[in-house]
Amino acid sequence: MNRTIRRAGTVTLLLVMALLMRLTWLQMVDGEALADSEENRRNAIEQYGRPFGDIYVGGEPVTGSEQAEDGGDLRYKRTYTDGRLYAPVTGFASQVRGATQLEGIYQDVLNGSDDRLKDPLQMLTGKHAESGNVLTTIDPKVQRTGYEALGDKKGAAVAIDPDSGEILGAVSSPSFDPSKVSGSGADDTAAWKKLTARSGNDKSDDQPTLNRALRQAVPPGSTFKLVVAAAALENGLYSSVDERTESPDPYTLEGTSTKLENENKSAPCENASLRTALRYSCNNVFAKLATDLGVKKLRAQAEKFGFNDEKQDVPVRAAESNFPTGMDEAQTGLSGIGQFEVTATPLQMAMVSQAIAHNGELVDPHMVSRVQDGSGHTLQSYEDPDSRRVMSGRTAGQLRSAMRTVVEKGTGTNARIAGLTVGGKTGTAQHGVDNSGTPYAWFTSWGETDSGKKVAVAVVVEDSDAARAEVSGNGLAAPITEQMIRAALR
Repeated sequence: MNRTIRRAGTVTLLLVMALLMRLTWLQMVDGEALADSEENRRNAIEQYGRPFGDIYVGGEPVTGSEQAEDGGDLRYKRTYTDGRLYAPVTGFASQVRGATQLEGIYQDVLNGSDDRLKDPLQMLTGKHAESGNVLTTIDPKVQRTGYEALGDKKGAAVAIDPDSGEILGAVSSPSFDPSKVSGSGADDTAAWKKLTARSGNDKSDDQPTLNRALRQAVPPGSTFKLVVAAAALENGLYSSVDERTESPDPYTLEGTSTKLENENKSAPCENASLRTALRYSCNNVFAKLATDLGVKKLRAQAEKFGFNDEKQDVPVRAAESNFPTGMDEAQTGLSGIGQFEVTATPLQMAMVSQAIAHNGELVDPHMVSRVQDGSGHTLQSYEDPDSRRVMSGRTAGQLRSAMRTVVEKGTGTNARIAGLTVGGKTGTAQHGVDNSGTPYAWFTSWGETDSGKKVAVAVVVEDSDAARAEVSGNGLAAPITEQMIRAALR
């Protein structure tokens, strides 16, 4: 054989062997990664080639599927009933932008690719099974009431059943309709650009796709005083909410010449009891309590409620509520009134009232009750959640009594409801450089019927049409809370 031909044949054989080795490597080693890649168009074609399962609220689906007119080989797209109302619960599923929240967490169940849905033949062939469904704990009356009560205000609200941990409402405002961005057409792209446009102006940067109920942690202001009061009682600093404290008014922050005064100059805050201090929201008392307790004890109590938890899943991952470390005494004092670097989500502040209402025990909050296959059989149940003790039953009872005083004759009177027992705590939190931003108006509370049915609610109003001087927890947040409690218990 000609030497040149022999060499060319050898090179060709080596190239063929290299090609075969590469193909084998791709199939055996990289195959799964390539199959799962977001760039793999086949995944989207398969996922959107059939109707989805649904997310249910109050026994009715709030999602659906329709054939996409402009999706090309993506046959179906997601639709939503009352999309703006339930967007903080469902999230969105988009042919282009992926899926978020419950849509994302249970994507495999909803599109039929979850192995738990498949029979042996489907497992062998890798084919999709009949899609499954997700049943939420959301009470449609509570959700709608909170949404309508917030109206055009920027803010959020969360309602929880203290005994079961079921999240009955998770409202975020402003909201958006996920149906508008679920497809891949020009209209969906334009809607998405409008939703995510940022101008640099705080008023216009409303971020409708941000879930403020679970994913926005802001200074909690005076609502955090409940955590400080719990720490004071649990650590034996005072034995009762009616025992007088040692609290000068005004209080000078330790190591500084800064005098911390109270909003209500005529309030009886000097050496006030915890009941009186909560009733009038006395800054001097809680800054002094926080300083006396120290960072370690105060942080320990806050973390029992759920602060500093990086993995708080409901099952949507909530933003971490922060109680800072490494503070000096002056900063610790400011943390005692929910300022400095303390932040909390509405979910977190609802959990504070939840634990107080449930006699000191915190049942893990959750917004999904069951995950089902297409025939209604349960694949996963969340109806027996874990719980932990946050404080003694005695401390919880003391705080419930003091919170009732706040609502009946203190700073939270707008939450009163005839025929129901209601306790709460107001908060007005500063934010921005030198308090340049509009204050946040907070209210966290619980309500109970004579038969023992309960609900815990937290509301924050970040921005409204109210004048700055009129921004208060009682003025803006308590009326929303009152309506949501009424909806839950009646």
